[in-house]
Amino acid sequence: MKKYLAIFLNFLIKRDAFYKMRGVFVIMDGIGDLPCKALSNKTPLEAASTPYLDQLASGSEIGAHIPINEKFAPESHHAIVALFGEDYRKISRGIIEALGAGVSIKRGDLVLRANFATITDLDEKDIVDRRVNRSLTTKEAKLLAKSLNSQVKLTCDFEFIPTIQHRGLIVFRGAFSDNISDTDPAYPRNNKSADYERLRLSEPLDDDENSALSAHLVNSFTRQSFEILNKHPINNYRRKNGLLPANVILTRGAGSNLPDIRKWSNWGIVAYMPLEIGIGKIFGMKIYSFEYPDSKTPNAYDTLLKTLKKASKFAAKSVRKRRRDNDYLLVHFKETDIPGHDGNPQRKKEMMEIIDKYFFSYLTKLLKKERFKILVTGDHATPSEMKNHSADAVPFLFFDPKNTKNSLSEMRFCERDAAKGRKLYGKNLLKETLLKD
Repeated sequence: MKKYLAIFLNFLIKRDAFYKMRGVFVIMDGIGDLPCKALSNKTPLEAASTPYLDQLASGSEIGAHIPINEKFAPESHHAIVALFGEDYRKISRGIIEALGAGVSIKRGDLVLRANFATITDLDEKDIVDRRVNRSLTTKEAKLLAKSLNSQVKLTCDFEFIPTIQHRGLIVFRGAFSDNISDTDPAYPRNNKSADYERLRLSEPLDDDENSALSAHLVNSFTRQSFEILNKHPINNYRRKNGLLPANVILTRGAGSNLPDIRKWSNWGIVAYMPLEIGIGKIFGMKIYSFEYPDSKTPNAYDTLLKTLKKASKFAAKSVRKRRRDNDYLLVHFKETDIPGHDGNPQRKKEMMEIIDKYFFSYLTKLLKKERFKILVTGDHATPSEMKNHSADAVPFLFFDPKNTKNSLSEMRFCERDAAKGRKLYGKNLLKETLLKD
């Protein structure tokens, strides 16, 4: 009996060794920042109390990466796919978010990422807030979407899908061109105007008649969305209660075809937002997710902070349970990007502390039992005083259990210390760290 027990135990040891996780890649959305007056000229990372991340940093390499290049401020999907060595220009925001939201799409369907937003009127097109001050509840978004789907009249079938908070998707069913410009002024790459505070009309970006038709459909939807939403009972109620009306739909990231990119089938991804779930799907990763909680109050940070705490605990649990199922795990946290857009470095600091307390505490504890590589970074910088993405370098932390030369380092995971270390381009970061033998 003892002989067979010994054989069985030896089998378990060998099995665990064979299936041992090789690395964890943590992306905190928009974590990079610049010194903030509100934090005594520190960045949120510098100001944050992160004892577990500091412990990890003490034995790690600290450096920085340029997401795309020194002049280009990327969107999140650009930056994430670039970190995996892909050409960011292949990726459509609309298509990827639709995949992540579980929306059925066929080749030729025109898909756009959308925002509920607030404008003054349709003639002036002045934008008051691109996100309705983040005050839209899940219930309100669903009711407004229902009205759009029943009352907008177009020459094709379409569907508007609310996703999370102010976010949504539009799918025009048929065979359309995606070579059209955005109506959302925050994304000016395909627009001639540099005016960031006025709604734009979509324009065809070539001479194809199908592109002209696609732009016309988007503009017709935009015009009708204002006519329907501006007088909607929900927005009348919001105005009476001192809230901005969600009275128009902004669009961006048109797409009509899935990209052909490399698969990462030995990876798992911990993600809970449509975009990152969609990226995991196109990469062929195993998806580990949870349903995003409904927003029940106009105070978005009530939901954001609770969700980040839940996400941090879920990520720790996923690493514990799924580390035998994957060679590598990608863990993505969304909430750290949002305070940067809102100009709120204090909240960004607070979010970093939540991730440290509920996620990095577990990761450092696990390292005492198992040895695996860890790469921590952000997809891009969202400086709080800019309230938008920038092309600035983003700190990275790389822990390699085989490397002891950093064991006495006093550097922290922050912009100031990262500037002292190695600088890489985003497309080279993985192969120079986590995937390097």
